[in-house]
Amino acid sequence: MSSDASTFPPGATSAGERPSGGQRWRLAGRTREITDADTGVLVGALALASIVTLSLFVVLLAANRPSILTPTTHTGYFPRWMAGPLGGLLPGFTNNGTVLKYLFTGALVAMYLGYVLALKHAPRLPARWVIAAIVAVHAVFLLSPPLALTDLFNYVNYGRMEIVHGLNPYTTIPILEPHSDPSFPLSNWHQLLSPYGPLFTLLTFIVVPLGVAGSFWALKSILVLTSLATIFLVWKCARLLGREPLAAIALVGLNPIVLLWGLGGDHNDFLMVFCIMLGFYLLLLARAQVGGRPDSGDEERRVAGDAVVPARFSRIGVIRSTPLREWLLPLSALEVGAGAAFMAAIAIKASGGILAPVVLAALLRTPRRLIQVLLGMVATGMVLAAASLLAFGLHVPDLSTQSSLVTPESIPNLLGLAAGAGGESAGLRTGLSGVLVVVVLACAWLAWRRRDAITASGWASVALIVTLSWVLPWYVLWVLPLAALSSSRRLRTTTLVLGVYLIVAWSPASALLWNAISFHPQTTALGRLHQRYVRELLN
Repeated sequence: MSSDASTFPPGATSAGERPSGGQRWRLAGRTREITDADTGVLVGALALASIVTLSLFVVLLAANRPSILTPTTHTGYFPRWMAGPLGGLLPGFTNNGTVLKYLFTGALVAMYLGYVLALKHAPRLPARWVIAAIVAVHAVFLLSPPLALTDLFNYVNYGRMEIVHGLNPYTTIPILEPHSDPSFPLSNWHQLLSPYGPLFTLLTFIVVPLGVAGSFWALKSILVLTSLATIFLVWKCARLLGREPLAAIALVGLNPIVLLWGLGGDHNDFLMVFCIMLGFYLLLLARAQVGGRPDSGDEERRVAGDAVVPARFSRIGVIRSTPLREWLLPLSALEVGAGAAFMAAIAIKASGGILAPVVLAALLRTPRRLIQVLLGMVATGMVLAAASLLAFGLHVPDLSTQSSLVTPESIPNLLGLAAGAGGESAGLRTGLSGVLVVVVLACAWLAWRRRDAITASGWASVALIVTLSWVLPWYVLWVLPLAALSSSRRLRTTTLVLGVYLIVAWSPASALLWNAISFHPQTTALGRLHQRYVRELLN
C-alpha cells in the first residue's frame, strides 16, 4: 500500500486518515480557486458570445430595410449592394423607429457590460476563443451596411470630385459638383471642403474606378483589415513589453463603441491608428534588438554592430564626444520606419499629430534614436508634401471649419452650459485649446522623465477627446491601443469611463432620455447657433 501513497494529490491523506486542520484549509482554498477559475472561464465565454451575437443582431436589423440605423437609406431606396449579403434576413421584424432606437441602445449597453466582463476574465480564457471572437465581430461588420454616423460616402464623393469631375476637394465644396453623380445624394457634408488628410484622400482616388458600390466595399474591406492589423500589432507590442497580450487585444478589438460606430460607420481613424501602432511597434522592436528593455532608455548607449557600448568612450577608453555622423549612420531601418509611420498617421488624419511631441520627447535621452526617427518623419513628410502639391496644389485640408463645429453633449459644450454661457463660447474654446497645449507639454515631460511614450501618449489622446468641441463616439479608438499597452491602470479605467460617457451622449435612446428630463442643450441661443451652422454645412 505504501506504493499507492504516491498517487494521492498533494495535501490529501490516505484512506482512513482524517486531514489535519491545515490540510483542510489548503484543500478548501484549492477548491475555491478551481471553482473561481471555472466560473471566470464560463463568464468570459458568455461575455464573448454576447458581444458576437448582439453584433450580428444589430447588423441584421440594419440590413433588413431602410431605417434610422442606416442613414444613407430611405423609403424606397436600399440597393442590394448596400444592404450586403445579410440584407432581408429578418423580413417580419419591426421598422418602428422608436423601438429600433431602444433595441440598438439596449444591445450597445449589454455589449459594453459583456466587454467589461471579457476584459476581466480574458487572461483565463483560451487564446483561440478571444481571437475567434475578434475575427467574428470583424467579419460581421465587414458584411454590414453603413450604420449610423457614417462618413464613408463623403470619402467616396471627395475622391470622385477630383478624378471624375476635375474638382479639387480642398478648394471646391461638394454642392458645386454635378448633382447627378451617384455619390452626391449618399454624402452629406455638401458645404464643407474636405477635412481629410492628403494621404487618405489619395487612397480614395485609387478606388474611384471601382464605381460607388465598388468603392464602398473596397474601403470597408481596407478598414476592417487595418483594424485587424492594428490588433495584431497590439499583440506583438504587448509581448515585447511583457504585458498580457490577450487582455490587450480584447481591450482594443472588442470595444462595442468602436465596433458599432467605428467599423459599422466605416471611418478612416482605423488607418491613422494603425500607422501610430506601427510606429510604436518599430520603436519597441528596435529597442529589443539592441538588448535593452523595450520601454527603457539610456542616453549613454549606442549601437556598434551587435554590441552596445558607452557612446562617450572610444575603444581605448578615452573620453570623446559623439560625432553627429555616428548618430546619422548607419541608418536604423526600424527607427526611420517608425518616424515614417508617425508622419503617415498625421497625413491621414491631423489629430495624429498630437502624439508627435510626446514621442520625440521620450527619445531625448537617446540622441541617435531621436535623430533616426526625425529622419524618417522629415523624409516621409517631404515625399507626402510633394505628392500633395502635385495632386492639390498649395491647398490643405479644411480643419478650421470642422474645428468650429460643436456637438451638444461634448464636454466643452457641457462646461459652457454649466457656466451659464449657453454652450461652448469662442472664449471657452480658446481657453480649452490652451489647456490642451499645457497637457500635451506635460505629457511630453512625463514621457521624457519616465521614458514611456505609450502611457504619456494615451493621456494626451484622452485630453484631446475631452477638449474637442466636435467629439464623436469612435474617437475612443485613439486611446484604446495605448491604454492596452500601458502599465497605468488609471489610464485603462479612464478609457472605460470615457466609453460610458460616449454611450450616454450618443446612444439613439439618449435623446428620449433628454426629453424626459427636459435637457436640451441645443435650445439655448448659442446652441441654436451651433446647430444652424451644422445644418448649413450639411445642405
